[in-house]
Amino acid sequence: MPNNLTKSETRTLKSLKTPDRIQRFLDTEIAYNKEPDGETNRSPRRVLRDQVAHCLEGALLAAAALRVNGAPPLLLDLEAIRDDDHVLAIFKQNNHWGAIAKSNYSGLRYREPVYRTLRELVMSYFEHYYNLDREKTLRNYSRPVNLARFDRIHWMTTENDLWQISDHLVTIPHVPLLSPAKRPLSRVDDRLFAAGLVGRLS
Repeated sequence: MPNNLTKSETRTLKSLKTPDRIQRFLDTEIAYNKEPDGETNRSPRRVLRDQVAHCLEGALLAAAALRVNGAPPLLLDLEAIRDDDHVLAIFKQNNHWGAIAKSNYSGLRYREPVYRTLRELVMSYFEHYYNLDREKTLRNYSRPVNLARFDRIHWMTTENDLWQISDHLVTIPHVPLLSPAKRPLSRVDDRLFAAGLVGRLS
């Protein structure tokens, strides 16, 4: 593993020894990045320094922590209609998938490693993935992307914005979740809508 992390950065990431610790770190130590889409795409080094992240930046930090602790740095992209896409750092334990995520919506974050397939994992986000018009918007998901393929651009430590990674996630094939013949989806009910907005930064 290429490693030009500082001793301090390595110590911080190594302290996040389990996926749930990584999630708690994202939730408690890293503020949500409210900058408009396209403004930044920080590396894990910059996220640790600035203590702010949107979903992709948070997923990159989580993937870096997973890697430093011996797991592959895997991302998975969730694709939506009339809504923002969402990026997860995914991991496998006992042959089951789980996920770590930074989100402004409470239901789009951590998932325990209890899902037998990636589709099962992704479907656990379906009811919680909605826009402010109460539409359920999740439609497609990518295959896992191993960030080792971006080691040449020093994705863990670069001072440059990581547009190569975001562009890659947008352009790779995605798997549809719904059939073309699906019935119209119901709107999100009041309680689920309110629950998802708990702690949301407008």
